[in-house]
Amino acid sequence: MGYIFLTKDNIDSEHICCAFSDKKCSKSYELKKKWLTGEFDNGYVFRRLDERAKVFIEYGPSEKAWVPVTAPNYMMIGCFWVSGKYKGNGHGKALLQEVLEAAKNQGKDGVVTVVGTKKFHFMSDTKWLLRQGFDVCESTSSGFSLISMDFNKKVKRPCFKNSVKSGECPVKKGLVVYFSNRCPYSEYHVKESLVETADKRHLPLKMIKLETIEKAQSAPTPATIFSLFLNGKFVTTDISVCMDSRFDKIIGK
Repeated sequence: MGYIFLTKDNIDSEHICCAFSDKKCSKSYELKKKWLTGEFDNGYVFRRLDERAKVFIEYGPSEKAWVPVTAPNYMMIGCFWVSGKYKGNGHGKALLQEVLEAAKNQGKDGVVTVVGTKKFHFMSDTKWLLRQGFDVCESTSSGFSLISMDFNKKVKRPCFKNSVKSGECPVKKGLVVYFSNRCPYSEYHVKESLVETADKRHLPLKMIKLETIEKAQSAPTPATIFSLFLNGKFVTTDISVCMDSRFDKIIGK
């Protein structure tokens, strides 16, 4: 089994690992493909196993990352997944090694990514990355950590932007969700599932779609795929909270 790059030339005919058989998310799926196509011009890379599987990594220059992080001349890892029967076969290490080599070949000072201080849904495995040689640069009170593997020990280490450090968003009443088309699930579940779930509970809901790099880089959360706030406080990155059957359990934690 080999790996392939998605490009403007093949993205219409290739799958993007997540939601490729989820009919209700078909529009969201196409929006993720559209987002990827635009980001290829910014040096963004999508590399996946050449199988019908969720085994892939996304990465690109930190200056163009849709994340509120300051990390000049670093490579930023976005989504990074190895799931199901493909775990334990070396795919994670192979994909990560490719990012490290790409960063070194481009003269980067290191590789950086955002994780949960404890494992967060829809985010990479924190413990695994730390075992591979990443170190914590900074953590927030809301449970996020910025971790990096530094090639040049003389440069200033990456840090979160001030917008995320309080763990709060400006709206202090009801539900607020920040999301983007970085994920093929987000558009559908925010605009359909969460709207119905909030309405059933008579909760005010404000949806904030991050549609540009500038908006994403100034967001109050480093999880710009999906972040839910309640009464101004960060709650979760778990998109399944949008569904009526999951909302009360997750919010109650």
